Amino acid sequence: MQRKITNIAHRGASSYAPENTRAAFDMAINMGVKHIELDVHSSKDDRLVVIHDDTLNRTTNGNGKVNDHTLKELKALDAGSWFGHKYSGEKLCTLKEILVEYKSAVYLHVEIKGNTPNLAQKTCDMIRDFNAIEKTIITSFWKPWLIETRKYAPEIKTGWLVPMGPGSEWNDSIISDSLNHGFNQICPRADLVTAPLVTNLHDNGFEVRCHGV
Repeated sequence: MQRKITNIAHRGASSYAPENTRAAFDMAINMGVKHIELDVHSSKDDRLVVIHDDTLNRTTNGNGKVNDHTLKELKALDAGSWFGHKYSGEKLCTLKEILVEYKSAVYLHVEIKGNTPNLAQKTCDMIRDFNAIEKTIITSFWKPWLIETRKYAPEIKTGWLVPMGPGSEWNDSIISDSLNHGFNQICPRADLVTAPLVTNLHDNGFEVRCHGV
């Protein structure tokens, strides 16, 4: 059976616009992409903010940890100038804003970052509140976030990014662990992907998504 290959815009069109911003998401959609990956951290006041790193230094004009700042403080930052002058003034988004503005246009791959307590549950609540269950999958490198998601919101799909860390090797226990926990998708690092591995994952009922392409 021939299977469909899906292009996923990693942090939006992040080679062409500042990652995890409206500019990157809009550009990806204009390129014809139907799936977008983004990252979620929690702010100091428990708001879900779309940003990859746990610190602000690389992709904004701010400093320090994301979860040491309130949403108001985060919204005051420039999240575009680091990429190019034309993106000066680009703002960080909340997950709520992304769900409102983009769920009708694209499928969202929401990667949970950070170690804020109950972050998975808060993400699930947001997805439920905006009726985005059919347009969203929650992914993470950290298995406990996915286990928490499966227990709290089994109707939301989950994908495990594996293995942890550059240079880590594939281990078939990933398959048995994923089956035991009811994960829907396994996301191996791209340099580990082979035709036999993909066939094995499909035969075990998993969707397959590469990361690090």
